[in-house]
Amino acid sequence: MNQELRDLEAAGIDVLQLDEPYLQANPEAAADIALEALAVATNGITATTCLHTCYGYAAYVANKSTGYPFLDPLRDAPVDWVAIESAQPDLPGSTVARLAPRKIVLGVIDLGRETVETPDEVATRIRNPLEHIAPENLAVSPDCGMKYLPRSVAQAKLAAMVEGAEIVRSELA
Repeated sequence: MNQELRDLEAAGIDVLQLDEPYLQANPEAAADIALEALAVATNGITATTCLHTCYGYAAYVANKSTGYPFLDPLRDAPVDWVAIESAQPDLPGSTVARLAPRKIVLGVIDLGRETVETPDEVATRIRNPLEHIAPENLAVSPDCGMKYLPRSVAQAKLAAMVEGAEIVRSELA
């Protein structure tokens, strides 16, 4: 993994994301190896790094738990950002406090349904975590698995995400 990250960095990639389902699927076993494995994977990497802790594609995992059992140790993970799914599992905004003061990429688009969120719904999903994290430490994204949605639905969801972020950005200004 480290060599692959080094190759991508050498090719000019600015941000390297590691997708990791094991932390969510098997938190007890992950506790023994996760941070050390991440340190080995990111050793010597100077590009921005992000760890996405994955619940599984929404198309396959319909009933996601309402928490991340392995979130607290990720405060010490050797990455720049931690990406978590939040929309489909309907996590409370306070979940981000468990990672403070780390930078977080928050999933604000539910990919387990084809109904398109309104920009106001997305804005609410952004506002709630901002009670627990500084705006400069929060980025937004869809939850995991957008490839399983019809293209028109995916585009509409992304448009709602951008508009929702713009609403919150204007409120902060």
